Amino acid sequence: MGAQEDTGFSTRQVHVGSSAAPASPRATPIYLTAGFTFSDLDESAAHFSTGSGFGYTRTGNPTVQAVEERLASLEGGDQAILVSSGQAAVTVALLGLAGAGDHLVVSEHIYEGTRGLLLDNLARLGIETTFVDTDDLDAWRAAITPRTKALFAETLSNARNHVLDVGAVAAIGAEYGIPLVVDSTFTTPYLLRPIEHGAAVVVHSASKFLAGQGAVLGGVIVDDGRFDAAASGHLFPHLVGADRLGGASYAEKHGPRARGAYFRESVAPRFGPSPSPLNAFLIGQGVETLSLRVERQSANALAVARWLEGRPEIERVDYVGLPSHPHHERGRRYLTRGSGSVFTVTLRGGLEAARHVVQSVRLITHMTHLGDVRSLVLHPQSTSHAGRTVPERERAGVFPGTIRLSIGIEDIDDILADLRQALEGLASLPPVDETDAAEHGVVREVVVL
Repeated sequence: MGAQEDTGFSTRQVHVGSSAAPASPRATPIYLTAGFTFSDLDESAAHFSTGSGFGYTRTGNPTVQAVEERLASLEGGDQAILVSSGQAAVTVALLGLAGAGDHLVVSEHIYEGTRGLLLDNLARLGIETTFVDTDDLDAWRAAITPRTKALFAETLSNARNHVLDVGAVAAIGAEYGIPLVVDSTFTTPYLLRPIEHGAAVVVHSASKFLAGQGAVLGGVIVDDGRFDAAASGHLFPHLVGADRLGGASYAEKHGPRARGAYFRESVAPRFGPSPSPLNAFLIGQGVETLSLRVERQSANALAVARWLEGRPEIERVDYVGLPSHPHHERGRRYLTRGSGSVFTVTLRGGLEAARHVVQSVRLITHMTHLGDVRSLVLHPQSTSHAGRTVPERERAGVFPGTIRLSIGIEDIDDILADLRQALEGLASLPPVDETDAAEHGVVREVVVL
């Protein structure tokens, strides 16, 4: 609203200029506001009864909506729900499907934050989880019970770089009417669109490749819009049953879009992980260059992996783009545009070798992040996988000498030069005694799991 010049100073400082007519900006505007005005009582009533228009940024915002529409299109889904972080995206998706007494079947090769969510938090809510070997299709099927509400996995595992056979796992779920939820953060919709292979729900940490610049947090849930009430309704009474006031069910109101609508209308706004419109804007800006960055990062990563595989200081390189990787052929089938840019390298010399490299790189940044335009390095055993037992870490491909690389868009010669000087410095370290190899974590055998 405007304000007359005869109003007081405090009144004018709040109201004058707020009703200025917008121009036609080419870039997505940032609607940095908690709420939106209504023209009359009928408009506000319609918003609360049908969800039309915008009322409060926690339930919808034009900047957020623009980014959601873009991400849904890129992922090949029906609708996207932007939330405050990747962890929030996983939480909202799983709580939108499962409740007390329910059960999830989950790949054992997942992000540690998600693993902790399942074991510590959802378990307290009465949601049980069975972990299975990602590649064992019989194990996926055998773990399903009448209480199972979702299958969950990551498209590219951290740290072995194993590729999920999305189509095969999704088909197992479809036999029972159970949706496959896929975390596709590592692959992005540019490299892989799981919905095209049968996945029902895709989540991302938008903080990573989607934003790209490492400045903001965000997460996204993309639903395929193919909820089948006849096939799956018995598993999801909250989608097919009347609401608590006796009104129409989500399935009756939204049809095959019921699952996504429930995420958007019931779970996300009530648990409250709302994204800032400013963060949404920056994620949207990042998405505009996603294909260019991921293409460059994948090419750089392949060059780095090939170079490292030939170095004497290296015990193993777990990068699916290499023919030596056990999932190389599956990767060629699913990842036709590139193999991504995050992978692990295990150094001869164990922990001290890893310590030296992490602390010696100059161009590559040592931090907890990935998918950045900058190349990054982390030591999984002491950070991301510190909460796992030694056998669990080894099954995941994490040893004391393992480091994780997330390759950026820098000139490849500069990345290689930085790694070269760090590796050459290993010669100054004292040799590892053979009898002390286990303590230092030197890998004497490479076992493909």
